[in-house]
Amino acid sequence: MPPRPSPSLIPALPELPSGARVLVACSGGLDSTVLLHALATVGAPGLTAIHVHHGLQAAADDWAQQTAAFCAALAVPMILCHARIAADDAAGPEGAAREARYALLRSQMQPGDLLVTAHHRDDQAETVLLRLIRGVGVHGLAAMRPLADFAPGQLWRPLLDQPRAALQAYAKQHALRWIDDPHNDDPRYARSWLRQQFLPGLHARFPQTGESLARTARLAGEAAGLLDELAAADHDAAADRTALSVGALQALSPARRHNLIRWWLTRQQFRAPFAVTLDRIDRELLMVAADAEPLIHWPGCELRRHGDRVFAMAPLAPEPPFGEWGVWRGIEAPALPVGCGELLSATAPPQPIRIRSLHPGESIRLAGQAHRKTCRNLFQQRGIPRWVRRRLPVLEAGDGATCIVGIGATDGWQDFLATTGWKARWRHALAGLPSPLAADTAPLAPDCP
Repeated sequence: MPPRPSPSLIPALPELPSGARVLVACSGGLDSTVLLHALATVGAPGLTAIHVHHGLQAAADDWAQQTAAFCAALAVPMILCHARIAADDAAGPEGAAREARYALLRSQMQPGDLLVTAHHRDDQAETVLLRLIRGVGVHGLAAMRPLADFAPGQLWRPLLDQPRAALQAYAKQHALRWIDDPHNDDPRYARSWLRQQFLPGLHARFPQTGESLARTARLAGEAAGLLDELAAADHDAAADRTALSVGALQALSPARRHNLIRWWLTRQQFRAPFAVTLDRIDRELLMVAADAEPLIHWPGCELRRHGDRVFAMAPLAPEPPFGEWGVWRGIEAPALPVGCGELLSATAPPQPIRIRSLHPGESIRLAGQAHRKTCRNLFQQRGIPRWVRRRLPVLEAGDGATCIVGIGATDGWQDFLATTGWKARWRHALAGLPSPLAADTAPLAPDCP
């Protein structure tokens, strides 16, 4: 058994729920090799390594094998994940690899697990400099936090207070071997250029650079925490179910409004918009007529407005075609067009159910009503946004037995359900529906509004 590492290298593990695992992102490089060795030495609970094979270099297979051999020597199980990175990804090779890596790491986590990465003080300094160059706010300058929420568990960076020299000394002390990735020295990449070309001169002139930049990140983190507390309080006043109130947003100062919007989006796992996009939100989404239903979008997110409410959502698929979408005969309903959800039932329908789109200008006589009403008027009365209307399925079980999800059903449909006892539900991911349809899995008639 190797000697126990210095207590200053690995601080005490955060408190974990029973059965939670410690998962280490292990590339096989110096940093993650030291981290995994140190955690194995202290006996971290459920210790497991995760190696992401990016497939970007010819030696990637050899690196995976070397990392697996190192894990086996430590008696630590290893999970191997393969990333697929598009050559033309808009995030660039560094950004695309990072996003793919974290997505794969998250996919291996179970509720309560602790994901551990080997970022150290020099990494933190590089991150702060890069973000300064890009013109970020205090949340960006806070850079990497030692402990952060990372659903379904937490992300821990125990080495952030350690310079890379300390990790090199540890590796030498324990005769560790590691992989040197040539990309780390390639000046084509921004981080590598900083490390090779810029930081050596900065350190020579200002030896305390690494420590000072790390302190800047800590102070920015404290300021960011205060802004988050303010945003949480503003959210309590502005929240309208899953949306934000336009009136409440307009009542805030621009800085406070932008702070709330960033916080609200980040909590929903969306990428926060840049400052220029926040200005567009002010002009094109909040300051327009209530019936305009504008759209602001950036990669991975759309903001849409309906009346006095602002909704955040993943980008919607194109509107589905008009006409028939399928016939439901067995237990499994036919697949609806992309973005229209899915229909579910524990039993097959007692007779074939025709599924179609809403007809242009369609009207319906709801159960118990004397007159027909246009769907458009019913949508307006119930506050259902335009982006939802075309995506609602219409179900027919014979002449006059019609259910329009989100609006209601005819007497014929109610009689059909009462006679057969058949029940079905609609699962969707659409934003902007009133209760009870707002739930992920919503009932069809007779319980729909």
